[in-house]
Amino acid sequence: MPSRLRSSTARDRWEHRSVRRERACSSGSQVRQWTRAGSVWLGRRRPDAQPRRRRAVAGAVGAALGRYGFPRTKCRPWYRRRHGDAGVNDDQLLRYSRQIMLPEFDVAGQQALLDASALIVGLGGLGSSAALYLAASGVGSLTLVDYDTVEVSNLQRQIIHDQKSLGQAKVESAAKRIAALNPDTRVERVRCRLEGAALTRAVAEADVVVDGTDNFAARYAINEACVRARTPLVSGAAIRLEGQVTVIDPRRDDAPCYRCLYGDAGDEALNCAENGVAAPLVGIIGSVQAMEAVKVLAGVGENLAGYVLHLDAKRMEWRKFTLTKDPDCPACANP
Repeated sequence: MPSRLRSSTARDRWEHRSVRRERACSSGSQVRQWTRAGSVWLGRRRPDAQPRRRRAVAGAVGAALGRYGFPRTKCRPWYRRRHGDAGVNDDQLLRYSRQIMLPEFDVAGQQALLDASALIVGLGGLGSSAALYLAASGVGSLTLVDYDTVEVSNLQRQIIHDQKSLGQAKVESAAKRIAALNPDTRVERVRCRLEGAALTRAVAEADVVVDGTDNFAARYAINEACVRARTPLVSGAAIRLEGQVTVIDPRRDDAPCYRCLYGDAGDEALNCAENGVAAPLVGIIGSVQAMEAVKVLAGVGENLAGYVLHLDAKRMEWRKFTLTKDPDCPACANP
């Protein structure tokens, strides 16, 4: 590693001042931090700084450098100069660094997640995985909806709960787990069946809705509320050894909705309690739901609007089907 530390672009510079050599070289351990998005990764065994000398550094955020003998580090990333102090802070840069370094995300994408709110209806197997990954990804606000309590049979697949959660309300158990994972994520708990005007209001206040329910009546109600509010919906289902995910995006006039997919032919007998489900399957489908929600919120890539992604876990085969809008759909033809 050359002695001169440099940033890849002018906007990726970090400055530190007044660093005493004895403090800078006090630790011989490998310092591994990541640069801000757009910079190269720099790792050093000992950062050799000269006293009272200014130097541009790409390789760590100010909060991290402080742990390695740089107590007066000053961080001046480009977005602070553009947006002031309301943007991503040093701790958040470090926490989400692996995501921010993706060119599709960058700081702007992460800021969009931090400013976003997601409504998660159902904290079973799908909702558990989705909630954890949305919180870990940095979604700023989560509204958790579930009227049920944690039972021992839930623990096989609902990984947001644990043995100590037995008997607790699922929304309370999930909120505690999210707080332990990412204290920055704000959590609102709704312990009831969300329906009617309350459902419409909650959907309208969210930037994306994640449906983790296990019955068609609830899915149809959530779908229709999202269509009316023009709020994107990420719908998932898992049963036995099969699962599927689709995105309903009412912001697009040509986008089909959930009722376009199933009409009125939903089979209420298809649920986990009656048919069983493999534990990892719900984790996979819930994680795909989280990924699609993150893409919707951050404006990254192409989501599954207009498609159904199906997984046959028995053969580990993924298939993608095109979903077309039903011109006579009672939900979205005339919302």
